[in-house]
Amino acid sequence: MNTLALGPSWLDPDYLLNTFGLPGLLLIVFAESGLLIGFFLPGDSLLFTTGLLVTTGQLKYPLWLVCTLVAIAAILGDQVGYLFGRKVGPALFKRPDSRLFKQENVEKAHEFFEKHGPKSLVLARFVPIVRTFTPIIAGVSRMNYRLFVIYNVVGALLWGVGVTVLGALLGKIDFVHENIEMILILIVLMSVVPIVIEVLRSRSQSKKAAAAEARNNPGGPPPGPGSGQRGRHAKR
Repeated sequence: MNTLALGPSWLDPDYLLNTFGLPGLLLIVFAESGLLIGFFLPGDSLLFTTGLLVTTGQLKYPLWLVCTLVAIAAILGDQVGYLFGRKVGPALFKRPDSRLFKQENVEKAHEFFEKHGPKSLVLARFVPIVRTFTPIIAGVSRMNYRLFVIYNVVGALLWGVGVTVLGALLGKIDFVHENIEMILILIVLMSVVPIVIEVLRSRSQSKKAAAAEARNNPGGPPPGPGSGQRGRHAKR
């Protein structure tokens, strides 16, 4: 089966599975579920492609075994992320940006966690980038461990097993085989939609806040970056 590489060829799900097999899949699921360096990995499309390859016999493992191992890898990944967050604590928010680490990713995950509470551990599984940082934020926030484990397991089953089984079920349909590139692109787009919505919502809130500030301070300087600081200098 040939699929379209959605980004660098080494991130193409078909290439990854053909090159690294089941061990590579489990390592990627583990890394994307809680390691800071795993946020860019193609989790959703990779799981879907795995289910499809199992159905077609190109991946020589029974579906139940693959799903069980994927769930375990996802659970362990979140566990490591949680423990890392508890150990690092607030220092994570002071860590400088680097090539593989962006402070804005931590802030987005923190906002997501604050907004949705414990259930964010389930919802975040279906949101790229956020799913990597949310268990870490749960650890930083010192979320009740027993509650964390429950939501961690539920999220791992719904995402890891659910997406894999979906790929296996749809893999039996000829239309899916004939249009696999389109299907994978659709999966990627669907996984990115929540991020786009969140960005648009944040921009809308920023504009409303700026407009409200302008109404409350009609004689002051126009709102914008550094306007508050300029105002303070003017008073001095």
